[in-house]
Order: sequence, then structure tokens, then C-alpha cells
Amino acid sequence: MNSKKLSWGLTMKINLAKSAGFCSGVRRALTLALNTAQTKHTVYMLGDIVHNEIVVRQIENAGIKKIQRLNKGKGKILLIRAHGCSNNILTKAKKLGYQIVDATCPKVKEIHKIVKTLETHGNQIIVIGDKLHDEVQGIIGQLKNKAIVIDQLKNIPLLKIKSIRHAEVVAQSTQNLDKVLEILTVLRRYIPEVKFHNTICTPTRIKQNEIKTLPLNNDIILVIGSKTSANTKRIYEISKSLNKNTYWVNAASEIKLAWFTKASNIGVTAGASTPESTIAEVIKKLRDFSSRN
Repeated sequence: MNSKKLSWGLTMKINLAKSAGFCSGVRRALTLALNTAQTKHTVYMLGDIVHNEIVVRQIENAGIKKIQRLNKGKGKILLIRAHGCSNNILTKAKKLGYQIVDATCPKVKEIHKIVKTLETHGNQIIVIGDKLHDEVQGIIGQLKNKAIVIDQLKNIPLLKIKSIRHAEVVAQSTQNLDKVLEILTVLRRYIPEVKFHNTICTPTRIKQNEIKTLPLNNDIILVIGSKTSANTKRIYEISKSLNKNTYWVNAASEIKLAWFTKASNIGVTAGASTPESTIAEVIKKLRDFSSRN
């Protein structure tokens, strides 16, 4: 906790959430990527390692090349991103000769194992998550049969689920548990047997639990992270619902002094793919604001 005197006479306390910033899965993926970049092979990646522009630039500067499709892979390394990938991509890459370095988050890999096992039981798999998100695409890409993906309460395909007798349900690892439980309540009205496997990861649960109290104890909340980050978006949504003075910034340059004219307590948190350097820059800017005469 930091306390500074504001130029307009208020004492500003900066309260940084304990869970702010990288989760273990993102940290592992970035370390693995940078270590792999130091090998003699050319390293390629389908898409971005995580959803954060600063991290993406760091990866590019390390020499890892982002590609849109797989080509001949002899003598090349394909780095699998933290969000994972489908079985088809992995199989194709190996056939093309790529050496695989898998940076998939272990929590996501666990979801892959769960859905593969569940499918052998012959029941319908339902994934609660963002339909086009890389992680969700990787999860459903583990299956031989088509999974049902539900992203919002209003988008539940009622006609389709009414014909299901038994459903096995998993969630994208960064989903909001409260929203997931709302969807489950509706599913259980129409499907005789619904078994929910809570695959929301521990770092996400910790972040979301913390953001349920931080907005109540601070005048303003700053959520730091990329607008492309699903987990950051959910942190922001939870905070905004509890404290209207919640602002989502990707960098310190987006912060406006006018936000703090009537604030004495500032809560700061950050998504799982937000670098510590970005968080430090935001804290520094807040301190600069408070030190102005």
C-alpha cells in the first residue's frame, strides 16, 4: 500500500491487488518462448502467445515469427501458445516436420484431458466460454464429436438442448463463475442430468474473488490489461458492476488525472497476461499525480 498527498489536499492510497498481473501459466509460456527463441532453429507461432500487445512485441523482438498457416516444417519449431490448440493443428504440424514446443497452460491441458475422457462416456459435451476464443477452440478441437459452446445466458440453444438426456459441462478457464452458474441453472431445467466439471482455474478464481471486494473499499478502480484479454474483461465487468468508477487501461498513458479529483483510495488490479512492467508504470504515474504541487 502506498500513501501520497494529492495537490488538491486529499491523501491518496494506492491499493494494489495481490493477484494483479501474470498467472503461472502465462509466466511459464513466456519463459518457454524466450528460451526457445535462443535455440538455433527458427521458431514459429500460430497467433499470439497471450492476449497482450506488450508481451506480443517482446516475443516478436526475440525473433519468434507469427504465421497464419502451417507450411513445410523441417528444421523449424512450432511454439504452441498458452491457450493451446486443436488436435488437428498438432497432427498437421508434426506431419509437416515441425518440432513442437508446447507452451499450453497446464490448467488448459487439464481441461483437454477432461473433455477427452468425458467424450468416451458417450454424453454430450457442453463448453461454457467465448465461442471464438483461442482456448475454447482448442478445447473443442480435442473432440471427435461436435461440442455445444455457450457464451451467454441469452444465447443458450434451447431447441438443441431439449433433446439432450445427459450433458457433461466444462468452462473456459477464465470464465466468471457466477455467469457460469446462471447458465447451468437454465441447462438443468431442460436436461435431465447435467454434470458440471468446474475447470475455472485457481488464479482466475483468486482474481475474481479479490475484485469482488476491492471495488467496495476504494473510490476508484483501475484494471490494467489488453482489450483483447478475456480474463481482464471479466475482471473489469465484475468491478464495474460494483463500482461505477472503474476504468480499464492498457497502459499508463491512458490514465487521466481528472478521474482522481474526488478520490482518496485507488484500487489497482491487472489481468493474467499483464506484465509487471506495465503495472509498475501505472503505479509510477499515480505517484506522479499525487506528488504534483
